[in-house]
Amino acid sequence: MKEYDVIVIGAGPGGYVAAIRSAQLGKKTAIIEKRFLGGVCLNVGCIPSKALLKNADIALILRERGKEFGFKVENLELDYSVAHGRSRKASERLVRGINFLMKKNKIDVLMGAAKLTSKDTVEVRPDEGEVETLKAKDIIIATGAHSFTVPGVELDGEKVVDYEAAILRDTLPKSAVIIGGGAIGVEFATIWNAYGVEVTIVEMLDSLLPLEDEAVSTEIEKAYKKRGIKVMTGSRVQDVKTRKKGTVVTVETKDGQETIEADLTLVAIGFKPNSQGLGLEEIGVKLSDRGHIEIDERMATNIEGIWAIGDVTGKLLLAHVASAMGVVAAENIAGVETAVLDYDMMPRATYSYPQTASFGYTEAQAKEKGYDVTVGEFPFQASGKALGLGDYQGFVKVVSDKKYGEILGAQMVGPDVSELLPELTLAQRFELTTHEIAHNVHAHPTLSEAIMEAAQGAQGKAIHM
Repeated sequence: MKEYDVIVIGAGPGGYVAAIRSAQLGKKTAIIEKRFLGGVCLNVGCIPSKALLKNADIALILRERGKEFGFKVENLELDYSVAHGRSRKASERLVRGINFLMKKNKIDVLMGAAKLTSKDTVEVRPDEGEVETLKAKDIIIATGAHSFTVPGVELDGEKVVDYEAAILRDTLPKSAVIIGGGAIGVEFATIWNAYGVEVTIVEMLDSLLPLEDEAVSTEIEKAYKKRGIKVMTGSRVQDVKTRKKGTVVTVETKDGQETIEADLTLVAIGFKPNSQGLGLEEIGVKLSDRGHIEIDERMATNIEGIWAIGDVTGKLLLAHVASAMGVVAAENIAGVETAVLDYDMMPRATYSYPQTASFGYTEAQAKEKGYDVTVGEFPFQASGKALGLGDYQGFVKVVSDKKYGEILGAQMVGPDVSELLPELTLAQRFELTTHEIAHNVHAHPTLSEAIMEAAQGAQGKAIHM
């Protein structure tokens, strides 16, 4: 039996970061992964999708906006297989990097399915070979989550697919129905539409990106309809049938029933935690009704020595949040100074076109919590940098407390707004106000000036509005 100080189960953005931080803190560490280092994010999620979105951005300019930029392209051919190949190379390069980091930090990597047999013992069952038994005082569960489908709808991996099957396809359908208008749904809609695919999004709730501020959702929906993407909100999928040449989706709308024929149907409605088959219930680890592992602010479960981070906890299903949780868990195990995470204030981004980015409370949420709210807004139409980029749809909206200027949240739509979040989240974390942001000199012309202008607006001192 091999003995370690820390064993991490799951090598996604939460798990591998927890392992590295544990090793940095002098802990003898092992990491167990059932499928691939880097998890969903690096292999079939965040990273390859961003490569495809970059190709989509270029394709959209060449197909629809060439005249505006002075490009004249005759007989334009777009080879999606090349874009797909580039996305796989980006993924593979980062996965190789994770392998290097494991070796650099002297972390033992074991490939196989893990199961806890006691609070300090883990069995590892590889695809081939003998079962190994490991022992550690502290075990971190970082097994992530998996997509689930509409009840009664079966995924066949060819005509009815989840995000993984979709991202691994190197060919495009001529038409597609996307069930779910969250981040995955709108990002695939962006990619496919840019290549000329006829796309329909079906969302059960009343808006795309339903967890975002209403103004953000409205702006995205307006942009998508303008690009020819059919958006069906407040609509529920009743049935998906496969045919020889595609799928038929039956949708219940506010006005009645509608059927949509398409080559491909993507199901992107949500995720379930990977908490089954790990032996958690047998050793008494407390799970929620939905199967999430329950944790405290230290990332500790109810069983001493068992910790959990990332999507399997259901806190906030984002890679960077899982990584932050991994650091906190490792530092608590080592007994060193660490942070307490505020999940409400975590940055969120959707890499659609246009992009969305947000954190904290919306205006409505802040009011519900009893704040006397003031809002500063600035449209990218008034941004010199955005106009120069030819990408000026959207806005920056900063929500603050009227009395002190305390930043309560922000919502943004527009060019590369995900890159604007750190200034605001850093300001909020260290209790800077809209006053400090408004007086911080921003380089001109930059997109970040929109944050300064919105902060000035919240102070009632807008210059360019």
